[in-house]
Amino acid sequence: MNWLLVVAGAMVGAPLRYLTDRAVQSRHDSVFPWGTLAVNVVGSLALGLLTGAALAGAAGSRPVLLLGTGLCGALTTYSTFSYETLRLAETGAGRLAAANVVTSVATGLGAAFAGAALARAIWW
Repeated sequence: MNWLLVVAGAMVGAPLRYLTDRAVQSRHDSVFPWGTLAVNVVGSLALGLLTGAALAGAAGSRPVLLLGTGLCGALTTYSTFSYETLRLAETGAGRLAAANVVTSVATGLGAAFAGAALARAIWW
């Protein structure tokens, strides 16, 4: 039964990831992967909030499977981040590649910590 929750969350997360990425990227004339950055930061924030809620006892294992593993797992994308960074470096945009790495890691971690802090403020 648990795998069905993961599948259901992923069925929403994957198309949401694609549509959000395309919508964000279409608003920028840059080769910088703004869409991937956006979905990864939003997913990190959501997962931080959900994890904080679970630690506080406000969310059980089923919401974690559905929203955390399924939705956030399909929404966020390390492989696309890696590929886009590699492509930037290969095409001579090394500074953008480095900026992508630093920005993605810093904002992703910051969003996860912010989500966990928000959960603590709400539920603890």
